[in-house]
Amino acid sequence: METIIEEYLKFIQLEKGLSKNTIGAYRRDLKKYHEYLESQKISHIDFIDRASIQLCLGYLHDQGASSKSLARFISTVRSFHQFALREKYAAKDPTVLIETPKYDRKLPDVLEVDEVIALLETPDLSKNNGYRDRTMLELLYATGMRVSELIQIEMEDVNLIMGFVKVFGKGNKERIVPLGDTVINYLSTYVETVRPQLLKHTVTNALFLNMHGKPLSRQAIWKMIKQNGIKAHITKTLTPHTLRHSFATHLLENGADLRAVQEMLGHSDISTTQLYTHVSKSQIRKMYNEFHPRA
Repeated sequence: METIIEEYLKFIQLEKGLSKNTIGAYRRDLKKYHEYLESQKISHIDFIDRASIQLCLGYLHDQGASSKSLARFISTVRSFHQFALREKYAAKDPTVLIETPKYDRKLPDVLEVDEVIALLETPDLSKNNGYRDRTMLELLYATGMRVSELIQIEMEDVNLIMGFVKVFGKGNKERIVPLGDTVINYLSTYVETVRPQLLKHTVTNALFLNMHGKPLSRQAIWKMIKQNGIKAHITKTLTPHTLRHSFATHLLENGADLRAVQEMLGHSDISTTQLYTHVSKSQIRKMYNEFHPRA
């Protein structure tokens, strides 16, 4: 089993071009799967049947796995068994009749426009790291990109004259996202004045750098957003994804086309983008309840 799992992980990395984070999630799911099978003395892939997988799901549920986690787990296991059958590592696919658990999508936390402005205005622009942080926050809100995409941006990916940034999303898929005048101004100053001071004697094409001239990590950006959120007195749950959610919701609330927002977010399935229309409707309901005399 371990050999087949490793072959499968190589396959999804080379053939599907999935990101390291996605492959890591697949690896963790398959590790849990393999450990459960070993605990049940199932040593060969052809000994796995539908009942074995259902019992594994029950075990994970009892361990506290959410419906969303179980849905992802089943998707991983199904893909693995399809690979094993196709590559003749197995004689059958035991996942054929197993249904994916349904789960309710939780509406994401979204900042009001004035909360976004308060967050953006928090960093100290007189300091190099403060100006860098303001530029990153402006870029995250201006484009809706993920933090994992932000840290991958290199100097040549930003075209300030034409006003766009090249973003590499999940599966290394490339998309072009437009930039507004405000973020272009911050990026121009950052690239021309601030970044050279952060760079020092380091050689790197990464756009955003730490105080040692090296590329920033996801953890550092996460911490920066948390700290600035506290300074801005934002009480909502604040993560790097909150700015992405706010970007999409604010565009849709102001009449943006759903397909255009899907393209800018890099969603392969429009149903994922439609989640933000539910957020907008919830805002409409809130407004109705607040202002209608007979609500």
